[in-house]
Amino acid sequence: MLSENTRRIAKNTGMLYIRMLLIMGVTLYTSRVVLEVLGVEDYGIYNVVGGIVVMFSFLNGAMSQSTQRFLAYEIGKNDFQQLRKVFSLSLMIHAGIALLVLMIAETVGLWFLNTQMTIPEGRMEAARWVYQFSIFSFMVSVLQVPYNAAIIARERMHVYAYVSIAEVVLKLAVVFLLQWVAFDKLKLYGGLVFVVTVAVALFYRLYCKRSFQECRFCFVWDRRLYRTLTGFAGWSMFGTVAWMCKSQGLNLILNVFWGPLLNAAYGIGHQVNTAINSFVQNFTTALNPQIVKSYAIGERHYMEGLIFRGTKFSYCLLLVFALPLLMETEFVLSVWLKEVPEYAVVFTRLMIVNSLLESFTYVMGTSIQATGKIRWYQIIVGCTILLNLPLAWLLLKLGLEPFFILFVCVGLSCVTLLERLVIMRCLLGISLWQFVRQVFGKAAEVTLLASVVPVVLHMCLPDGWIKFSGVIFCSVVSVLATVWGIGLTLGERDYCRQLVRNYLKRGNE
Repeated sequence: MLSENTRRIAKNTGMLYIRMLLIMGVTLYTSRVVLEVLGVEDYGIYNVVGGIVVMFSFLNGAMSQSTQRFLAYEIGKNDFQQLRKVFSLSLMIHAGIALLVLMIAETVGLWFLNTQMTIPEGRMEAARWVYQFSIFSFMVSVLQVPYNAAIIARERMHVYAYVSIAEVVLKLAVVFLLQWVAFDKLKLYGGLVFVVTVAVALFYRLYCKRSFQECRFCFVWDRRLYRTLTGFAGWSMFGTVAWMCKSQGLNLILNVFWGPLLNAAYGIGHQVNTAINSFVQNFTTALNPQIVKSYAIGERHYMEGLIFRGTKFSYCLLLVFALPLLMETEFVLSVWLKEVPEYAVVFTRLMIVNSLLESFTYVMGTSIQATGKIRWYQIIVGCTILLNLPLAWLLLKLGLEPFFILFVCVGLSCVTLLERLVIMRCLLGISLWQFVRQVFGKAAEVTLLASVVPVVLHMCLPDGWIKFSGVIFCSVVSVLATVWGIGLTLGERDYCRQLVRNYLKRGNE
């Protein structure tokens, strides 16, 4: 019989996948319509101007990781008083972050927009509107983080799924409205997205207050807890800053050297990559609370099993969708978009390759954070990630093609993967040899064997829907069959069979 924890992970993963499939379909459609309605130039402006505000999210992102970790840890320890303190103090800290972001964005950020950005003549006013709406949307999102963290820590993924679906439906309505209202499309789009953000945040707040007693705010000041939370967040902040600098900094560097048309191509690649990455993120979102809780109560054997299975499954889940998309990127973008920006195809492919490498790191990162000892982890990995910016600037300064900056990303992702593995070995005592053999070795075997038939089919058939459908079908079947045949251990196959039986039995009751 499956354990209660395993059933919960399976149920939550299923809910998140239902959410993701609906969101992916709507998001891909809305992105196409937004690009068509706004045009390539305005779409590029929205992408890069909103990216300035996103860069400030390193403050929020670091605290978000801290909040989720400590809430899950106290739930695992079953300490309600400490749990309530963690939530209330986290909410106070997030309010301070929101005010700090507002001050930075309205000074340094606004200066950068007005003096350093390459904005086409006549569109600066619209860019400023988008920038202001992005600031206020971000502030609302900051204040929402403790409530989202509580839902995830409590493993109420069905609520998270339903609200996310409602959010994407509202954004779809926004896209349709753009086509009918006679107003500056770029300004209107920024304003309506802000309205949707506020509506979603209000719902999360009401639900959490009614469902979780710890989410009823009360003023608390615990100096020791404050230092623990902010200390963890401070080191997380360094890693988050590095990641944001890599993501948005590369976008800004492209703007400086090539202008907004390259930002549109980068944005398209980023959206496609984010869509397929959500398959892995949904799985790890359901898995992460169990890793932290098992560490909190000392179930190290169970935790190690979660790390091994979670890392391997994360890669295989992404490979199911990444393999056919890597081969059929040009066809997919031509069908999805009426006008495919230059370099969008190569950007998309290189981002997907980079994501396959990073899929190994999600569960590894959570297991390291569960220990609370993250200082050297963030310093070492963060410094390596930051190397993306000077190397990208150097390559473009030398006159190389813009996609070379993503070759740098792929190389540095390999380095950070090895760094995380060594740190995890030091903190948790996990065998490097077993991890390499059971995770990396199996992933390599699955990738090589599963690619043979789809690659042959891709090379032999003429471009069109028949080729696309055949490659998709063969890729999915090949990956799933190879994973089942050589990627899973005997125990993991038995686990999957038992999981299916459990769902069928529940469906017949």
